[in-house]
Amino acid sequence: MVARWFNTAGPCNPNNHYMIPASARLPTVPGLVARNGYFVVHAPRQTGKTTTLRALAAELTDSGRYAALLTSCEPGRAWGDDVGEATRAILQKLRDDAEDALPPELVPPPWPEAADGALLGTSLRAWSRACPRPVVLFLDEIDALEGRTLISALGQLRSGATNRPSRFPASIALCGLRDLRDYKIASGGNPNRLGGPSPFNIIVESLRLGNFTLDEVWELYGQHTTATGQKFTTTAVNRAFELTGGQPWLVNALADEIVRKLEVPPSAQITAAHVDKAKERLVLARATHLDSLVDKLNDPRVRAIIEPMLAGTVPVEDPLDDDLQYVRDLGLIAVDAPVRISNPIYSEVVVRVLTDRVLQFTPDAPPPRAFVLPDGRMDFARLLAEFAEFWKANGDILVSRQVYHEAAPHLVLQAYLQRVINGGGTVLREYGVGRGRLDLLVRWPHPTLGNPQAEQRQAIEIKARAAGDPDPIAQGLLQLDGYLDRLDLDTGTLALFDRRPTAPAIHDRTSISPTTSPAGRTITLFRG
Repeated sequence: MVARWFNTAGPCNPNNHYMIPASARLPTVPGLVARNGYFVVHAPRQTGKTTTLRALAAELTDSGRYAALLTSCEPGRAWGDDVGEATRAILQKLRDDAEDALPPELVPPPWPEAADGALLGTSLRAWSRACPRPVVLFLDEIDALEGRTLISALGQLRSGATNRPSRFPASIALCGLRDLRDYKIASGGNPNRLGGPSPFNIIVESLRLGNFTLDEVWELYGQHTTATGQKFTTTAVNRAFELTGGQPWLVNALADEIVRKLEVPPSAQITAAHVDKAKERLVLARATHLDSLVDKLNDPRVRAIIEPMLAGTVPVEDPLDDDLQYVRDLGLIAVDAPVRISNPIYSEVVVRVLTDRVLQFTPDAPPPRAFVLPDGRMDFARLLAEFAEFWKANGDILVSRQVYHEAAPHLVLQAYLQRVINGGGTVLREYGVGRGRLDLLVRWPHPTLGNPQAEQRQAIEIKARAAGDPDPIAQGLLQLDGYLDRLDLDTGTLALFDRRPTAPAIHDRTSISPTTSPAGRTITLFRG
């Protein structure tokens, strides 16, 4: 058998790729199919949706009970509101996929003639009547369709469902990025918004394909160990899960980076240090998946959620539930509360993307080694002092260039930290949405005698003062105490940025001084 590998491009094939079984990722689908259910499967890009659905279709067909097929509505995208041409493009794709995936006796007959607005339903009816088994259809990329074409397709599926299973597909799954139950576009509403009723109101369930669990990451990486003998240490697997949140493409990409590009030999164990190095390379390379994700950052619906989150504030106007759900469906933010970026890798990429454009024409920070003391610790006091000088020289112009204006100081400080850390450590972010704060934890490996996993930790809380706000120092120190309590740290840094139009000039207001928190901790206070 040919050696398998970690796949980062296109659907997985069990003969070639390490993969989690489809039945484990969507275990309820066979039961829904058995009940002739119509349902929705939605998931962000690059989560393994196509791989999982293709495998499920093959399993259902191989059972001998169904003619199950995965096909895509993507060919209909180019035809916009031309219902007839879009439908013909989809039906041609369906036929091609059926001829590739199904036994000849299950392939659809020639499509009948019909009016444009009835062509999809008539064709599916003809296939179902001719097929010796109940037809099960997974319609992937359904959200590639818009306007009249989407309304027509959903309407025909709904109308035909009353004739299942002998004269229409017994079970249909609509598969896409978003939960199509809520598409207002499908009922003639604003095509850029979610919410409101759907004409496809006969679904029995909506399934979201989630990220890998920690056990599934172990299983995936364990397949490589079984095949090659190369082991992942416990800390390596835990670190990969921590950085990715189980996002399937990232989990595979980290392992591929380590095994194939870093060329860690099979005789060597894969460690957390390898994972960290692979993460840094992925972030810097900005692979296609990451680029396509951050391309959404200038979308007004995305900015309405991400910008105040980065600043730790709440929107001037409460975000509509559909905006929040849209950003969740993109995979940018976590599916559960509190609102936060989905995983540390996405978080770092977002910060870099939003700051690269304004930092690329400014002087670089001193080289990372300049901030490392002889004993290997990070010289955090020098780092903060160098940032103060950088802020005095560049702060005003960097803020004026930043598209995410509300979060500009937060982003500049994070970008500066990230450049200094530069793969030697990590910056973890905790967004205090509605509390006017952003908490950062800088982790710097600093092995001590008998503890190679030891690290230096520095906590920073960032707050901004807008026009009309009182001085936030008292609230900030109290909040920082709470953050330090959770981290079990004795000291930290409070960074306050004055955004008021009446604030003193940046050279006059930027300073570093010691202060004391309500809990009696010595705190470094940065004002900028």
